[in-house]
Amino acid sequence: MSGAAGGGHSHRATTKVSHKAFKSRKSTKGQMRDAAKGRIAGEKGQRKTPHQQVMSKLDRRNQAKQRQQEKAREHQREASIFAGKDGSPRNVAVIPLCAGTDAAAAIQSMNGSVDIETDIHDGCLRVPVDRFKQKLQYIPLKRDLTACLDAARVADFIVLVLSAEVEVDDLGELILRSVESQGMSTLFTVVQGLDKIEPVKQRLSVVSSLKSFITHFHPEQEKIYSLDSRQECANLMRSLCSTMPKGIRWRDERSWMLVEDIEWATSGMAPTILTGVVRGKGLSADRLVQVGDWGTFQIEKITAAPLAARKKRGEDAMVDEVTAEETLEEPTENQDGLDDLAPEEATMDDDEDMDAATTVTTSKKGVLLDDHHYFSDDDTVQELHMPKKVPKGTSKYQAAWFLDGGDVSDSGSDLEDHDMEDAEGDEEEARPEDGMEGLAGDAMTEAGPSEYAKSVAFIEPDEEEDAMDLEAYRKSKRSEEEDDLEFPDEVELHPNVLARERLAKYRGLKSLRTSPWQEEEDRAYEPEEWQRLLRIPDYQASRIRAAREALVGGVAPGTRVHVHIKGVPVPIQKSYDPSRPVTLFSFLRHEHKRTAVNVLINLSSDSPVSIKAKEELIVQYGPRRFVIKPLFSQGGNTPNDVHKYCRYLHPGQSAVATFMGPVTWGSVPALFFRRTVPGAEAEGEDEDEDVKRSSLPLVLVATGTTLPPSTSRVIAKRAILTGHPYHIHKKIVTIRYMFFNREDVEWFKALPLWTRRGRSGFFKEPLGTHGYFKATFDGRINPQDSIGVSLYKRVWPRTARPLDGLLLDPALIQDAQGDAMDADVE
Repeated sequence: MSGAAGGGHSHRATTKVSHKAFKSRKSTKGQMRDAAKGRIAGEKGQRKTPHQQVMSKLDRRNQAKQRQQEKAREHQREASIFAGKDGSPRNVAVIPLCAGTDAAAAIQSMNGSVDIETDIHDGCLRVPVDRFKQKLQYIPLKRDLTACLDAARVADFIVLVLSAEVEVDDLGELILRSVESQGMSTLFTVVQGLDKIEPVKQRLSVVSSLKSFITHFHPEQEKIYSLDSRQECANLMRSLCSTMPKGIRWRDERSWMLVEDIEWATSGMAPTILTGVVRGKGLSADRLVQVGDWGTFQIEKITAAPLAARKKRGEDAMVDEVTAEETLEEPTENQDGLDDLAPEEATMDDDEDMDAATTVTTSKKGVLLDDHHYFSDDDTVQELHMPKKVPKGTSKYQAAWFLDGGDVSDSGSDLEDHDMEDAEGDEEEARPEDGMEGLAGDAMTEAGPSEYAKSVAFIEPDEEEDAMDLEAYRKSKRSEEEDDLEFPDEVELHPNVLARERLAKYRGLKSLRTSPWQEEEDRAYEPEEWQRLLRIPDYQASRIRAAREALVGGVAPGTRVHVHIKGVPVPIQKSYDPSRPVTLFSFLRHEHKRTAVNVLINLSSDSPVSIKAKEELIVQYGPRRFVIKPLFSQGGNTPNDVHKYCRYLHPGQSAVATFMGPVTWGSVPALFFRRTVPGAEAEGEDEDEDVKRSSLPLVLVATGTTLPPSTSRVIAKRAILTGHPYHIHKKIVTIRYMFFNREDVEWFKALPLWTRRGRSGFFKEPLGTHGYFKATFDGRINPQDSIGVSLYKRVWPRTARPLDGLLLDPALIQDAQGDAMDADVE
């Protein structure tokens, strides 16, 4: 012990031991995770510019506060239209979906929950809600498709009325799908007759079933209000009066109005006066207006129409204050006209040019391939004149009919600046019939002997035996819709028909996507009004310019006005029905002029039937409805602006529907309807399946969105002539059944050949007089392969005409339901 004490031992100050840190060139995962503090590698922060990166914390807070204040001011501006005693009423469209529901009874229940007593009548009904200091304007509707679509178009809120006892039938589902597809504002759902369900415990299951139905179409519907419950109706009224409607984008870019009252013209020259509250953008007297399905009209003047204010004098005396009618706006010299086509004298080409184009086409001895006619009499290549960037005769063409005065784009730039993601996403991959992009790669060099017999001298076949072989060969193929799916664009020539006459309008293209298209060759076949259509070189700039014009001037939104329109036909007054709402939409500049309209059309994969091109359909986009016979073509952007024509639109596919109609700026939802004949399946076997499944004479077959119009967009109809390999010797093949005389082979021998498996070739020499010929390919040809050539011609869209009458006549529905009941009884 003494030794230990004398050795200088001392106690440590603490028991903690500090280990020496491990010196590593790399951090551990935990250290990197702690240093990152939740940030992800490569993530870009909100501070992108150098100025933002050096901003202090106080400045960033101030900037965020300014953004919040700007959003609050914007929301206040939107809500100010409903504020005050002179504020606009909130439009509420009440749509019954079931046969047993009543819109008038639903409105009575909603008003009764806030102690409002009013008489319900046909037409609009304005009701002040003093409890919430707001005004509601109800639009009671019947189960009428046209009326429901018109009302939903101008409604701030849509109230769908379901029944607790009756299911939604075909008509109710058609109304629901149509209203949803055209674009709707804020939606509420109510149920009628829930107190009639016994026992009481079953009511919860009924509400759950109805909620499951409506959330299938609108998943955001979290609550279904019962009209039999005063508390729930009061909650619904509170939501209607306090919720800011989300609006509809295409509608809010224009000026629109729900017509409350109509004063018909007393004489031929007198105007018709429409009364309502201006909504959306400012209403300009220089722009044309679309009134319901009446048509397009000019405005004579716009006058103020304030509601008469009543002032108390004493206790019971009420005196009306009449305000003199004040003119708010009159048209100027820049008022739009009603002409939808350019003047006839402003033609784009001279007659000499037309004759020259026709002569060039008919004087050649071979088919046109890209921009050359090969194998003419003097064996010289004569090039056609390339189309200029500005159409000929532009100096005579009115400035209003050639927008911007810029260069005409021939590269598809009309569509490049627009949202076409859906159309581009459906673009198919290149196939052998499309040209050089779809062909297979170079074949490997063949080594060793051929497995096929060597080429022998050609022996002219017997005509009867050859005809029997042709019939047996074609019997193995199927026809029309199935043919279009399996053998698209394939054409079978009759042996007695000359191919050069049957396909005189067709030409060849080395590549469908990149080969130039000579428009001079099509001058003789284009429609008479084609050169008089509106041309839009720069769509995006023109659209922005038209939208900005609507932001300036006009009668301010929220103003109650009398709109004096001129030229309303007398038959419209006789056919007017007060139970159907009348709407007024102001057009943007140029929206009444006709051009080549393109609409992206989507056919649901659930559709039981395909749509044939040029089939008569009813289209609705914006405030207008037309009867059209559209052309279908593939979407996407191509360097030469050439798009393949589609004979059918099959379920699950998308295409671009083209027709000649008025311009609509921006992306606007489009609805496609088709008229059907219920019960016709008993008379014929080729009726469509949707006719058998639906009891209605009208079917919503497809939906879509408007795309930029373009007169330079070429829709090329393809015809594929196929042949059968008769003799094969290495890369030299004798082909039959493509042509049936030697002259046709000589005419089309400039065209490139292709096979289904991606091989390419060219004509070598004709054989005999029956259309046989030799061809050389870039690789071995399989005997089971099919050989073809692709020919193209430009097809022209057809003119749309305004829809006359209702979309779905209620009398036709009753007849169809009566026939269905009679069939069930039998």
